Amino acid sequence: MTEQSLKATVQSDLTAAMRARDQVRSGTLRMALAAMTNEEVSGTQARELSDDEVLKVLAKEAKKRKEASVAYTDAGRPELAAKEDAELAILEAYLPAQLSDEELAAIVAAAIESTGATGMQQMGQVMKVASPVVAGRADGGRVAAVVKASLAGR
Repeated sequence: MTEQSLKATVQSDLTAAMRARDQVRSGTLRMALAAMTNEEVSGTQARELSDDEVLKVLAKEAKKRKEASVAYTDAGRPELAAKEDAELAILEAYLPAQLSDEELAAIVAAAIESTGATGMQQMGQVMKVASPVVAGRADGGRVAAVVKASLAGR
């Protein structure tokens, strides 16, 4: 038996969730599949997403849930924040493990070393080198913060 693509795994998990009458899980997976389909048909030509592209879509959806949860918490709506957190937990099961602060700092240090960056002016160059290495294992804002902190000390 061949290994399923990530999208096929999400589809089979959706079927299982529907059979189990798990409304939160099936609703979340439906939204994720809809986002994948939207990504497939966006642009000039319809295409099949690779697993890396599916991971990017899932990461984007997870980020939306995190931001919505924070917004609901700040607005004093804990019941809506809890719903977003539940959806986030389901989506995170499909994402690779997030990098620790130490691992992220090491990747950024290597990127600074390889670009020879000496100050904030080279932040873009460092980000260009570090982002593909991090690829979905850390939020872009978190990477940028570590790069800024590292370059500010130089």
